[in-house]
Amino acid sequence: MKHSEIIAYCLQKTGAYLDFPFDPITPVVKVKAPSQSKGRIFAQVFTLGGEDKVTLNCTPQSADFYRHVYQGSVVRGWHCPPVQQPHFNTVSLDGRVPDDIILHMIDHAYDVVVAKFPKYIQRELQG
Repeated sequence: MKHSEIIAYCLQKTGAYLDFPFDPITPVVKVKAPSQSKGRIFAQVFTLGGEDKVTLNCTPQSADFYRHVYQGSVVRGWHCPPVQQPHFNTVSLDGRVPDDIILHMIDHAYDVVVAKFPKYIQRELQG
């Protein structure tokens, strides 16, 4: 997958929007409800060492699963402090992880972030 495809897919999610909180060239996709002033990141796309990557939010259990199944292609969030690393996976977009799995991981990232919101915000996002 390409960065543009990942961003387009993420932006189809309810409440998703593009932001550049780190610098003007590193896009992240956040989610927020209409009543919120700021959102939470669920996907970050970037290039590292000439290789396209995406970092996605996850549960520690799903992080371990994908790191085991796709060793070397899915690693702990490379930019995250150690305490956050169990909650983020960085995926190499080199074709070794199938596109449908990446889309599933994006869906999971979105769901994980939405589940962290209070119930009233979750209801806003559900419509």
